This record gives sequence, C-alpha cells and structure tokens, in this order.
Amino acid sequence: MTTTSITPEKAAAAPCCGPTCCGPSEKLETPESLRSVVREKYGAAATRVTTSTGAATCCNTLTGDDSVDPITAGLYASEQIDGIPEDAFRASLGCGNPTMLASLAPGERVLDLGSGGGIDVLLSAKRVGPTGKAYGLDMTDEMLALARSNQAKSGLTNVEFLRGQIENIPLPNEAVDVIISNCVINLSADKPQVMREAFRVLAPGGRFAVSDVVLRDDIPEEVRESVALFTGCVGGALTDTEYRAYLTDAGFTSVDIEPTRVYSDEDGRKMLTSAGLDVESLLPRLSGRVMSAFVRAEKPQTA
Repeated sequence: MTTTSITPEKAAAAPCCGPTCCGPSEKLETPESLRSVVREKYGAAATRVTTSTGAATCCNTLTGDDSVDPITAGLYASEQIDGIPEDAFRASLGCGNPTMLASLAPGERVLDLGSGGGIDVLLSAKRVGPTGKAYGLDMTDEMLALARSNQAKSGLTNVEFLRGQIENIPLPNEAVDVIISNCVINLSADKPQVMREAFRVLAPGGRFAVSDVVLRDDIPEEVRESVALFTGCVGGALTDTEYRAYLTDAGFTSVDIEPTRVYSDEDGRKMLTSAGLDVESLLPRLSGRVMSAFVRAEKPQTA
C-alpha cells in the first residue's frame, strides 16, 4: 500500500508551499504533522481569498501566481453557480464537481468532507431543498469562517458547517444519505479510516460520490516526499487499485472510478518545476499516471 513519508530534511529543502512556507522545523512523519501542514496551507488559501482578488487553486498555492491550474480549471458552469457568493467559488480547490456526480434529490442529507469555502455545500443545499440538509466538515478555522460568511450571503438556511477531521466525523451513525468530497481525501494521512468513517455515517443505501486526484500507477518517491506536491493534491494520491481496496474493505459495494482528466506532460512539467524537482528525470515516471476522477460507491441496504 502507498504510504506518505515526508521527512524534516525534505521539508527543509521544499520550496514555499504557496502563501506560507514549510520550514525545517516541520516534523512531517506523523498524521498530526501532515494535518498541520495541510491546515496551514489551506488556512493561508482562505486568507488569500478574503484579502485579495486572487483565487485559491491547487496550482497557485504551489506557484504563488494566478495562473490557471490544470486540476481546478473549468469545474462549474456559470448557470450552476448563479446565486453562490463569489468568494465560495474563488476558494474552491477542487478537482471535480461532486454535486453533479451525486445526483442529489430533494430531501436528502449530504455531507461534504473537507468543505473549504463552502461552494459544494451551498450547491448541495440548493439541490436538496428546504426539506434536505447539507453539512460541511473542515478542520481549518479560516476556511470555516469563510464558508459561514458565504452561507450568510447566500441566504441558505439548510446548511451546517462542522469543525473536525475527516478521519473522525462528528456525526452519529447513519446520519446522511450522500457523502461528497472535492480533492480532499488525497490529503488525509489515514485514508482507510476516512473510508470507514464515511461508511459509518452513511445510512443504508447511501452513496459515496467524490472527486479526487487518483493515480493510474505509482509515482516516484521524490514526488511522494515533496511537501509542495502533497499539499498540492498529487503526492498523497491513491492509485485506483488502492482506492478500490480501501472502499471495499470498509464495506462499500459497486465501487467505480471514472477518469475525468488525465494530466498532460506539460501539466506534469509545471507541477515538478513548481516543487523544485528534477523535471527531466521524474517526468517520464509521472507521465500519464495522474488524473482527476469521479469515485462512486454504495453502502448496502442491509449494512
């Protein structure tokens, strides 16, 4: 199974992780140290949205610019985000549109794992209507503050944002009908536990419908160990085989992984360059292996 091991020496050598930097004092070999780096990076991304006109994409948190990022570009149709506060859209760091993937129906209860600025929660709330409920879960105070501000601007009342970790969801058993997530599970230091928690809080017959970065094959260890590429959604990604295995082990059935975009060599070149890695030696071992994908699964009715 793929593991993420980022040593303090690698952290010291890494370039700035977007608005904040990962320094030599970071101890990144434990789940909590990894969470700390992710929390700092995404907190800075939320601050970037609220204090400037820049968007907080996975790409510019690596490169520090406003260039269009291959992971986050073009995910939402203009008519879909009508009525959603601009800051919710600008704070999106996703790699897909799980609200469309999930085929949400009126009256359903939805949970977004790693809800960020709240765009997918607010879109879900509109789709499930006043008889439904949309929860957002995030561990980053700055993102939660931004999400709650966006909720107030939207006028939606069937929304609740929760503080916590996706490995320990603060909801009771069988509390929701659908779980969505947008490019967040790859950031977890304990992905099997995320799948188990998702299974626990889903009602029988519930649906797991997430967008994530997924690998077609394993990638070089230098990419795995890069702090910048871990927080940039690539270094911690699961292979499709691992994703299927973790979901099945948690109890899910009907697991399906649908590629939505395979990143080009030019995309890979930009990612490696932004992380300060050797492009010429690593690009051939990264080529064609990184993709955005829809990941679907179901909790059996008899679970």
